[in-house]
Amino acid sequence: MTGSGEGWLNDGLDLPGADFGLWVSGVDYISGWREAREAADRLNRALLGVGLELSAVRAVASTNENGRGVVRLTGWPAVVDRLAELLETRADSDGGAA
Repeated sequence: MTGSGEGWLNDGLDLPGADFGLWVSGVDYISGWREAREAADRLNRALLGVGLELSAVRAVASTNENGRGVVRLTGWPAVVDRLAELLETRADSDGGAA
C-alpha cells in the first residue's frame, strides 16, 4: 500500500499515539504539531514520488516537550538504507549541494 488507505499508519511500525508521554499544561502543542504535520506530509509525498511505500518508511509529525514541532522518520532498516542511497546519489550528482 502506498498510503492511500486509512490503515497505513497501523501496519507494523508501532508509533506512540497522542497519549504517549507527558503533556504540560499551558504549552501549545497544536501549532507545533500542525507545522510538523505539513512538513511530514510534504516528505511523505516525496517518498511516494521516488517509489517508496509509506508502509515501509514514512515521516510522522510530533512535538517535543516544549510544544515545538518535530518530524520523525520511521521505517524498516532496508528501506531506510534505500532512501539513504537515493540521497547520497543526489548529493554526489549535485556536488553535495542541498
